Amino acid sequence: MNVAIVTVGDELLAGRTTNTNATWLCERLDDRGVSVERVTTVPDRIDDIACVVDEYHTAYDAVVVTGGLGPTHDDVTMEAVATALDRDLEENEEALIWLEESGYSRGDLTDGTAALPTGSRPLHNENGVAPGAAVENIYVLPGVPSEMKAMFESIESEFTGIQTVRETVVADEPESALLDRITDVRERFDVAVGSYPGGSVRLVLEGTDAETVEEAAAWLRERVDVAE
Repeated sequence: MNVAIVTVGDELLAGRTTNTNATWLCERLDDRGVSVERVTTVPDRIDDIACVVDEYHTAYDAVVVTGGLGPTHDDVTMEAVATALDRDLEENEEALIWLEESGYSRGDLTDGTAALPTGSRPLHNENGVAPGAAVENIYVLPGVPSEMKAMFESIESEFTGIQTVRETVVADEPESALLDRITDVRERFDVAVGSYPGGSVRLVLEGTDAETVEEAAAWLRERVDVAE
């Protein structure tokens, strides 16, 4: 399964808020064997969000959108998703009933709180008010980290893939001097190798078979100067 993540917010692009949601989602999806192939940040503008969502929802198995939920003037994500899918935006009765059962009176809710694209499955917000939505292969989550995490955990079983096994070899050699052995280990074993310099060099071996990855790491450790 491959996934694109779209984070929404002017404050992210201005550097006023660190994009911890993207990092957390990438980690959780990777743990489930899901390949995250895009992480894109867009401003609080309907056309920008809609353009990216329209492109990604046809290119990837799923799109996770975070941020811009709620009834205020800059919460435009739901409208943008509806635009991308050529759907109307309407009050979702299931979401309203859930909010009432959670102690919110319909009369106290701001207009638009439960407005979702037509045909959406509402995603209940255990730590906030504004609901998320699942529509086609798009999952719309809040931007507040505690709300986003709780909502994602309620749907994470819908994201599946092949688990990746990793082994790390730390080499006390320049990265350029390791190129021949990196090439050799790739040719000998069915593994991918990432090289991350910084003082010593971390060589991260990845594959879907644990025994193969372990054998590749052992082979490599015998042929590099391993950092203490």
